[in-house]
Amino acid sequence: MSKTDSPAPSELKTIGFTPFIYCKNQALFHVSRGVPLADALAQASDLLCLAKELTIDAAYTRGTDLHAWAAHYLTAMSKAVIDDVAKVLDRRPVQTTKEAAASKNS
Repeated sequence: MSKTDSPAPSELKTIGFTPFIYCKNQALFHVSRGVPLADALAQASDLLCLAKELTIDAAYTRGTDLHAWAAHYLTAMSKAVIDDVAKVLDRRPVQTTKEAAASKNS
């Protein structure tokens, strides 16, 4: 694979740059690096499904504050995973100096 080739989607992995759950402006947790994107997105989907069910319970049942807080943390984790995946997908392929100059001249 040359420097300008993009890796196959199945080869893409999380980069682990995205934090979540803060304590006094310091991230307590972050997404782990090196997880295949498909697996990371599947996990985020599972977390969001659980959060959805918990919010439904919290909305219709009295005394379910714990459900709301659990849903809050599950959505924070899900968002971090999806944001980390988006960072991987938004990265541009590396160009050589010659290729960059050629694209400026065209």
